[in-house]
Amino acid sequence: MTGTRGTLETAQILVLNGKHEGDSIDCKFNPTEYTVGKSVNYGDLKATGSGASIMQFVDGNAETLSMELFFDTTDELDGSGDPEAADVRTQYTDMIDTLLAVDGELHAPPVCRFVWGDGIDFTAVVEHAEKRFTKFLPSGVPIRARVQLQFTEYKTADYHKSEVSPESTDKTKRWTVAEGDTLWLIADEEYGDPSHWRTIAEANDVTNPRQLSAGETLELPPL
Repeated sequence: MTGTRGTLETAQILVLNGKHEGDSIDCKFNPTEYTVGKSVNYGDLKATGSGASIMQFVDGNAETLSMELFFDTTDELDGSGDPEAADVRTQYTDMIDTLLAVDGELHAPPVCRFVWGDGIDFTAVVEHAEKRFTKFLPSGVPIRARVQLQFTEYKTADYHKSEVSPESTDKTKRWTVAEGDTLWLIADEEYGDPSHWRTIAEANDVTNPRQLSAGETLELPPL
């Protein structure tokens, strides 16, 4: 789905592996905001003989994406008021539960992608989901829910750079695409800013940034 000015894009959560691979949760209402978090860890290194502490970088944590999604099935009630047709759990929130459940094929919860037009494409696992039901039929069946979600960035063991030294930032590098790679993630890893995906796309004549093939090689030019 390629966005154009004036076209409303629908946010989606796509399941990438496991028994639900290929399933999607289409957000009937797009989020009104989302938060991206990134943190690093530092440790105290004691300076010999001085008693002073020196802050030393230890490692970086995975990026997180958090938001609230709104689901409402009021307009899915048929003329008879069949609760099965409007239960927000069976229509939406039960699928979110599968993103936190251990998949029998994977022995872990599945990996997913949160995609919203050209604005964000985030490969992750769901670390936390909190559901709040706010409207009900007389029978008690919920037809409206708000779900607070936190995604944590996911990268495979094959997610890597080329053999070119990462310190040589003034030289063009080469990147071998791994399963699940996107231009946004590559740009964030290489340049520290996912908005530089266009630099990679232009350097490699990529017309559709969503269609990368595992094993292909991309050139990463210096900014």
